[in-house]
Amino acid sequence: MIEQLQHPIFPIIRDLADKTDTTCYVIGGYVRDRIMGRPFKYDVDILVIGSGIEFATLLGEQLRTKVALYKSFGTAMLVYDGLDIEFVGARKESYRRDSRKPIVEDGTLEDDQNRRDFTINAMAYSLNGATFGELLDPFDGVADIQNRIIRTPLDPKETFSDDPLRMMRAIRFATQLNFKIDMKAIQAIADNKDRIKIISKERITDELNKIILSTKPSIGFRYLFDTGLLELIFPAMQQLYGVEIVEGRGHKDNFYHTLEVLDNVAELSDDLWLRWAAIMHDIAKPATKRFDKKAGWTFHGHEDKGARMVPKLFGELKLPLNEKMKFVQKLVQLHLRPIVLAQDIVTDSAVRRLLFEAGDDIDALMLLCHADVTTKNEFKKKKYRDNFELVKQKLKDVEERDHLRNWQPPVTGEDIMHVFGLGPGKQVGIIKNAIREAILEGEIPNEREAAYQFMVTRAKGLNLEPKETLSLVTSK
Repeated sequence: MIEQLQHPIFPIIRDLADKTDTTCYVIGGYVRDRIMGRPFKYDVDILVIGSGIEFATLLGEQLRTKVALYKSFGTAMLVYDGLDIEFVGARKESYRRDSRKPIVEDGTLEDDQNRRDFTINAMAYSLNGATFGELLDPFDGVADIQNRIIRTPLDPKETFSDDPLRMMRAIRFATQLNFKIDMKAIQAIADNKDRIKIISKERITDELNKIILSTKPSIGFRYLFDTGLLELIFPAMQQLYGVEIVEGRGHKDNFYHTLEVLDNVAELSDDLWLRWAAIMHDIAKPATKRFDKKAGWTFHGHEDKGARMVPKLFGELKLPLNEKMKFVQKLVQLHLRPIVLAQDIVTDSAVRRLLFEAGDDIDALMLLCHADVTTKNEFKKKKYRDNFELVKQKLKDVEERDHLRNWQPPVTGEDIMHVFGLGPGKQVGIIKNAIREAILEGEIPNEREAAYQFMVTRAKGLNLEPKETLSLVTSK
C-alpha cells in the first residue's frame, strides 16, 4: 500500500519515527478515502504510540513550522505542503453514563482501533520503515467498503451509548458514501435514540447539515425517521409523515414528498440554505390541514404559517438567525406563487409583483418550485415544467424591460415630503403605495419622471400641490 503514501510528509514522518524509535500510523478518514479511491483529503490523523504532542513538536522543529498544541486533548497540529496534520497518542477510553466526554488513558494501537466509531475508520497504515505502508485492518474495514456497509468495531449498543453523536455520524456516513448501515447498528441506534439528548444541538445540527449537503439527502432522513431520531431532533419534520383518509379521500404523504423535493433540489444546487428551504417549504401543512367535503383535503395558508415558523425552528436547531434564515423564510412564503402563475395565464402584473417580492432570490425560488413538481403523472409533470419555462421567460422579459429585481422606488418618501413640504405621515404613505401599485400594474413605467408626474396627479386627490419641482429633488 506504499502507493497510498506518496505525499512527501509520510517519508519525513517515517524517518523521524525510526530515528526516535517511535511507532506511528496514519489512521482514520485518510486511509478510508485512499482505499475507496475518493478525492484526496486535506487533513490527516497521525497516531503515535506514546506522546503525539512530543512527536509533533520534534517534527515541527525539523520542518521549521509552527505547531499548535492542544494539551487538554492530548493533540497537536501542524500544516505542511497544504496538508493539515493532527497528531494524537494512542489511547483507550471509558465513558460515564451522563456524558460523551471519555475518561482517557494511554493505550496501544489495538486500544485505539477498538475505540474508533466505525470499521471503515479504524484502518491504519504503518509509517515505520520496516513495515511502511502495511495496512492494519483488524475489523475487516476493507471488506465493509467492498460491501458498502457501516459497522462498528465493537458492540454497536456500547458504541452508541458511549458517544450518542456516533448515531448521527453513522447516518451521515451512510448518506455521504451511499452505504447501508448494518442491521445490528440500526437496531442499536433505535434502542439508544434517547441518548441523543445529551448531545448539544450545535453538534447534532452540524451532522444534520452534512447529511443535507450529501448527493442524496433523503437516504439520511429515512434512516433518521426509521430509527426514531428524527422525532427527537426535528419533530416538526416528523409530523409531516402520514396520510389521513376521510370519506375515502386521502392526500399525499408530505414527509416523503418533502424528501423528493429535497433530492430534486440537491440535483440542481449545492446551496445548503436552498436545501433547507426545500425541507421547510411544506412544514406548516400539518397545522393547516383541513377536510372539506367538496374540495377534499386543503392546506390553505401553509406558506404564510410556514414562513412564520421558520425563525422558531431555526432557533431550536441552532441555525443562524441572519440573512440565511430570512432567505429560507422568503422562499417558504413565496413557494406557491410561481406554481400559481404556471397554472394560469401569466400576466405582466403578476410577474412584476413576483419580481418585486423575490428580488435577487427569484432564481432560487424558481429552482425550488421546479423541484416541487413531484407528481408521478408524466403528462402533468411535463405540462407543469413546460409552463415553468414560460414563466421563467416572462420573468426575464419583464425584468429586462422594467428592472424590478430588488426594486427601489424612483420617487422616495423623502422626495414626496420635499416636493409637498410634508413631514412623515399617512399622506406620504398613500402616495408611495399608489406609485408602487401603478408601476406593478403597468400603468406607468418604472422611471423617475413618469413616477413624478403620477405623484403630482395622485396628490391632487389629497388636496396637495407641489412646492418644489423634480429638478430640486435629489434622487436616491
